[in-house]
Amino acid sequence: MKQIILAEDHKVIRNGLKMLLESTHRYEVLYEAGNGREVIDALKKGLIPDLIVSDIGMPLMDGIAMLQALKESYPEVPVLIMSMMESNAHLYQTIMAGAHGFLTKSVDAEELFFAMGRLLIGERYVCASMAIPIIDQMIQKETFPGFKMQSADFSSREIEILQLIGEGLTNVEMADKLFISKRTVEGHRQSLIDKTGARNTAVLMRFAHANGIID
Repeated sequence: MKQIILAEDHKVIRNGLKMLLESTHRYEVLYEAGNGREVIDALKKGLIPDLIVSDIGMPLMDGIAMLQALKESYPEVPVLIMSMMESNAHLYQTIMAGAHGFLTKSVDAEELFFAMGRLLIGERYVCASMAIPIIDQMIQKETFPGFKMQSADFSSREIEILQLIGEGLTNVEMADKLFISKRTVEGHRQSLIDKTGARNTAVLMRFAHANGIID
């Protein structure tokens, strides 16, 4: 069971997030903090989590200041930021300060768990609502030199999975539609990410569209 520190100054939000995480029986909330200073103090006392999930706007020490302190003293601890702020400027600021992932608070539980999973294996993640506009800009500026994949590089099943992802189906819905297990869907999805080098589903879909793999 992975241990999580939650940093959020609004108790209702923090309590709701704790209940959601612990309901999966995969995560244990090791410590709850109302600001960044409490997070740093907890780590100094030896409460080292597998992952920190934090807001940005908090009193005493905000998320940015906390990230900078963690980057200096606890760089091995990944931090997933969840924020109401949805501008590219805030995204860049948090990543530069040391965040390993960024989600808006409008994401659903599936994307939250997916993001946490990526960070827990040492990868990074930016939510689809933030990543898609950025990728659109990159595609328009043709900033993917050398990246070209054909549909032949993917199995017929992987292309089916791509198409269903594009239709907005969840892993469970795809499994039901294709008469395969959810674990098999997850395996195909990971294979697609590995083959394309995409860091998340949003980037994967943009690459697939840009390279004509799916319509």
